[in-house]
Amino acid sequence: MTVTDDPQRGLAGASYEPPQEQLVRYAQLLVGYALGGGAGIAPGDVVRVTCPENAKPLFAELCRAVWRAGGHVLQDYRPADGGALAIERDYFELASDAQLDFFPAPYYKGLIDACDHAVFVIGSTDPKALAGVPPERLMRHQRSLMPVVEWQQAKEAEDRFSWTVALYGTEAMAAEAGMTLEQYWQQIVAACFLDDSDPIARWREVGAALRAHCGVLNGLPIDRLHVLGDDADLWLTLGERRRWIGGSGRNIPSFEVFTCPDWRGTEGWIRFSEPLYVHGSLIEGVELRFEAGRVVSATAQRGQELLRQMVATDGADRVGEFSLTDARLSRITRFMANTLYDENVGGPFGNTHVALGLGVRHAYDGDPATVTEADWERLGFNQSVVHTDIVSTADRTVTAVLRDGSERVIYAGGRFR
Repeated sequence: MTVTDDPQRGLAGASYEPPQEQLVRYAQLLVGYALGGGAGIAPGDVVRVTCPENAKPLFAELCRAVWRAGGHVLQDYRPADGGALAIERDYFELASDAQLDFFPAPYYKGLIDACDHAVFVIGSTDPKALAGVPPERLMRHQRSLMPVVEWQQAKEAEDRFSWTVALYGTEAMAAEAGMTLEQYWQQIVAACFLDDSDPIARWREVGAALRAHCGVLNGLPIDRLHVLGDDADLWLTLGERRRWIGGSGRNIPSFEVFTCPDWRGTEGWIRFSEPLYVHGSLIEGVELRFEAGRVVSATAQRGQELLRQMVATDGADRVGEFSLTDARLSRITRFMANTLYDENVGGPFGNTHVALGLGVRHAYDGDPATVTEADWERLGFNQSVVHTDIVSTADRTVTAVLRDGSERVIYAGGRFR
């Protein structure tokens, strides 16, 4: 892979635009399948569509797809994040501490109450737009948004809210990944089955395959997991009332099978091969060491201070997710310089990834609406305003230690066993 120093430089083929019919399929896939946990939206549903201006063609198709389905759109259309009009960077450079902490609770609470679904489109014009901004300022603002996380979790637990995330390819993102824009879109099209006349049918097939893997894993009385490779020797405790999940539509694409370990049982170390693009900056060469469930050492070859500030955020020094991707399912074959795709890459060994911070509560084996905050804490489901997926594509073996002490290899060579 190639990571360039100047994402604005672009590469040959930068004038490429995806065919309109593929954008129509893309929007229909997100509105008619990804939202509603695979069921799509219902007439009368309210959908918040969050999209950057450089992804305007997809924004327009998303609005049309919602209207065709009888839904209502709340438009959240945002300016591009790079160049001379980088207002997000301006905010972090100009804002006082009081402005970084500002949280208009009635506005955000009303927004959560009003929406039945949300679509978030990623389409950066500069993946490193916030590089150099003091990390403590980034994380201070992030912490102010914790009530939004809690309100959304509560509504999702009651099955009254769904969301999905998708990617719109840009010159800058393609250049960051060492591709032309057309090559970059080829990965998006393949990953989302936009080259198929019925992407939703194909995604239902993927969902069935993922649920089959989950069924086998959920049938095993797993106590602990051992992740072993040249770059990992990590132990995870599965915890009570856990289940493996996948194929829910929360991300498009999503080829992963994942769960939420009991953060308190994490021990050992793990290194990650893939660069991490987060908070408008780049972190590379991450290595984490855990003792008694917490990160005791977090190092990076690049972006060390941002990583340190992230881990120092409340709850962000604990594991909130553990995920495996079977190389046979994923259609993503190249580094994409974006976590949504890099955490779903196939390639020769699939991928293994860990998320620091917010625990995945829909991995609870039961009705999450009945669980109190005290229960979540007792069960070891972590709470944090941060949820940061960090990915490795190295060859690893994952062994399940069952409750009777026996062992079973569940994943090796990039495939479920």
